[in-house]
Amino acid sequence: MKKILLFYLLGICYNSFSQIITKSYELSSKLNETSGLEIYEDYFVTHNDSGNDPALFFIDKEGKIIKTRFITKYSNHDWEDITKDNNYFYIADTGNNFDNRKNLNIIKIPLDSNSQEQVQKISFSYPEQKEFKYNLKSEFDAEALITIGESLILFTKNRATKSTQIYKLPKSPGIYEAEKIAELNTKAIITGADYHQETQTLALTATIDFSSYYILTINKFSLDMDVNFNINKYEIPIQKCQVEAIKIISPKNFWLTSEDEMDNKSAILFKVEII
Repeated sequence: MKKILLFYLLGICYNSFSQIITKSYELSSKLNETSGLEIYEDYFVTHNDSGNDPALFFIDKEGKIIKTRFITKYSNHDWEDITKDNNYFYIADTGNNFDNRKNLNIIKIPLDSNSQEQVQKISFSYPEQKEFKYNLKSEFDAEALITIGESLILFTKNRATKSTQIYKLPKSPGIYEAEKIAELNTKAIITGADYHQETQTLALTATIDFSSYYILTINKFSLDMDVNFNINKYEIPIQKCQVEAIKIISPKNFWLTSEDEMDNKSAILFKVEII
């Protein structure tokens, strides 16, 4: 039996740093359910979640849509996050709000829209999941995806335990059982992720009760470290919203998007700085 690394944490650190929003831009109504954020060339790249067009939207630094790239081969069952490496975008079609999906996929898309290479699919299941009955306290939902080296890393949105299980998948198309490699006691439900390779900073967006959202960061995060990580927790200083996308600029600067909620007249692209 493979050993599962359990990252038992010293606890979430409620720090005294201030968080401020330094930039904020309203997004087009076409992005009212923005659910992932990347940077490619001079653009932010985002997408909507369940039931929307299977499309990537390239937006400028003020949130204006510059171009749209439709991924015609695949539907948007529930696109929840996006990450990239040097050659591909990877979209997590992994939304599983009630633990009843059997068609979980990560869609692999060449960065170059003119590439002749086909869009491909990495299909997977969770070997720990034995039932697919409707479950309000889902354990096998996932809205957060990063890439580290040759692996794709998923963080579950576990409503039952308010922790996150970390699963690893290869980048090659095929059908796999996801490998559980770790668990983080986040004491919150994870809704998005990004990883900064140069500083080994992991950033997660999270909520406890869906009324307030937070940025959680871990410094010097590595899949090979069997240590007690310390999680820093920062409340996002914005009115009621639904935050599901984050992009790290530096360990103290982050771009995020929030969905269109009743309290907001549009979805928002905004930058948070930790002082």
